[in-house]
Amino acid sequence: MSLTSILSAAAIDDAIKDCQAADSFCYKKFFQLCGLSSKTPKEIKDVFSILDEDNSGYIEEAELKFFLQRFDPGARTLTDKEAKTFISAADDDSDGKIGVEEFQTMVLS
Repeated sequence: MSLTSILSAAAIDDAIKDCQAADSFCYKKFFQLCGLSSKTPKEIKDVFSILDEDNSGYIEEAELKFFLQRFDPGARTLTDKEAKTFISAADDDSDGKIGVEEFQTMVLS
């Protein structure tokens, strides 16, 4: 399964272009632009499984830095500040990583 089987390539491209500059990534805007926030809970879980590169059931900070590149290999990496902000926004149980339920809540909020 690929992200483009769930999200349109054009929407992903728009979302990536919107946050090209360092420290310009806003997860809420990104999820809206790429169309993820309008997907079903199952589709969001499918996207999570694609983003969870090591299949640990969590997206850790190291994986999160490459979040944009999972959508487009030519995209930039997230800055440390962006990755930390992203994690703290979703990490409801303060374990330093994002679980599938936390990710789903974040996307749909």
